[in-house]
Amino acid sequence: MRLKDVFELVMLAAIWGSSFLYMRSATPEFGAFALVAVRTGIAALCLLPLLFLRKKVSVVRQYWRPILFVGLVNTAIPFVMFSYSTVLLGAGMASILNATAPMFGAIVAFLWLKERLTGLAVFGLFIGFSGVVVISLLRTGIDLHLSVLPILAALGSTFAYGIAACYTKKHLTGINTLAIATGSQVFATLALIPFAVMLWPQQMPSFDAWVQVIVLGVVCTGFAYILYFRLIANVGASKAITVAYLVPVFGVLWGVLFLQEMLTLGMLLGAGLILFGVSLTTGVIKFRLKLA
Repeated sequence: MRLKDVFELVMLAAIWGSSFLYMRSATPEFGAFALVAVRTGIAALCLLPLLFLRKKVSVVRQYWRPILFVGLVNTAIPFVMFSYSTVLLGAGMASILNATAPMFGAIVAFLWLKERLTGLAVFGLFIGFSGVVVISLLRTGIDLHLSVLPILAALGSTFAYGIAACYTKKHLTGINTLAIATGSQVFATLALIPFAVMLWPQQMPSFDAWVQVIVLGVVCTGFAYILYFRLIANVGASKAITVAYLVPVFGVLWGVLFLQEMLTLGMLLGAGLILFGVSLTTGVIKFRLKLA
């Protein structure tokens, strides 16, 4: 990759890593549903002008059903669950669990698309989920609401990402990515509006919370999508997806710097196991397994 591409990759990881920081800070004031509805609505407003400019509105109209599904499973549902879990787990730990998405993608592809899982990939899944267990054990002694449920919500989110990735591959391969990104944000917003209205906070969120949700929508969603698809066009999807390995680094870093979250040895061990497992499952690291 060119130096410019590397810079954009790192910048994208830093942006997506910061999204956990903003979710951690703004969700308590907005609530998960209202926060995500505003976030996706702002992102849609950022992407719609590009969609019209590139004359891809007809693509969204033609493929609205599969794009609607992607909007629900890749945006609305996981964003809400991650907003909830990030408040209770912390930005750093939530960003680490977010890295399990490629593992769930591999499992769903094996079960649904009948894609082959090599012995090395299965070993990677075992290592990766061992990291999840390590992180879960860090929450031992905390009640169900503060420990098990937010971890399950985070894993449910990454499982949803895996389903969405396989669904996109099966039903939207070759379809304009800007149309998918924009349409999914629009449909996610429309789906969340009724819940956001019903659960809108009684006390108006503070100015700081509004700034954070605007940054989430404009930078962490709208601009990030554009940057991600630009990377796919310039360096290819296989290299662009490596951003997933950098996001936890920045998620933990921002949590430590701005939220004074603790970075423990257990978190580092869990993160290392998850990232190593993901790299084996996705084929980033390859070597021959020799069984005695």
